[in-house]
Parts: sequence; structure tokens; C-alpha cells
Amino acid sequence: MFLKFIIVGSLAGLANGLFGAGGGLFIVPLFIHWCKIEERNAFASSVAIILPISIVSAFIYFKHGYLNIISALPYIIGGALGGFISGHFFKNINMLWLRRIFAIFILYGGFRAILGF
Repeated sequence: MFLKFIIVGSLAGLANGLFGAGGGLFIVPLFIHWCKIEERNAFASSVAIILPISIVSAFIYFKHGYLNIISALPYIIGGALGGFISGHFFKNINMLWLRRIFAIFILYGGFRAILGF
């Protein structure tokens, strides 16, 4: 089981490092279907895992001169606020609707990537 977690985490880290986001794209489905983690716990664990992965990726980007922290600050503040709000509402969201919303975001991102807009 530990090896599965290492593989899932590595895929999330690769996605985050290459694309700047997207670790949850790997983590949530693999946690649910491959590691047999309950859905709500998979979503919550994904959020917790993304933080250290993002810190490492951001440090590497910063080190190579690709990250302007001042420009990113409003998004960091907005993201923290959104995370705080959604964290409080998470327990009240029906898992079926959470899955559907997640799927819509994945499809939206996929269409944007394929069509280039």
C-alpha cells in the first residue's frame, strides 16, 4: 500500500511541477479507486498533499526566476480565502455533486488545453 501512495504522490508532484497545478487530477481518482480511500477523505487529503508539493514547485520556479511573488500575492490571498470558505462548506456538500463539479472542471481544463483558448 505504501508503494501506491508513493506512486500517487509522485504523479501529483510531476503534474504540479510541469503544469503548475493538476495534482488533484491524479490524486483524487487514484486515492478512491486504487488506494481505496473514501471519497470525502480523498478530496480532503488531496488538498493537504497539494500544499507541500506546491511549496516545493514554487521554490524551484522562484530559484530559476520564473516566480514573481508580488504579482502572485493577490492570487495567494484569494486562494487562501477560497480554501477557508470551501473548507467550512465541504462537510455539507453531497459527494455526487462534488464529483460532478470536479468532473466539470476537469473537462473544462481539458477542452481549453486541446482547443488552445
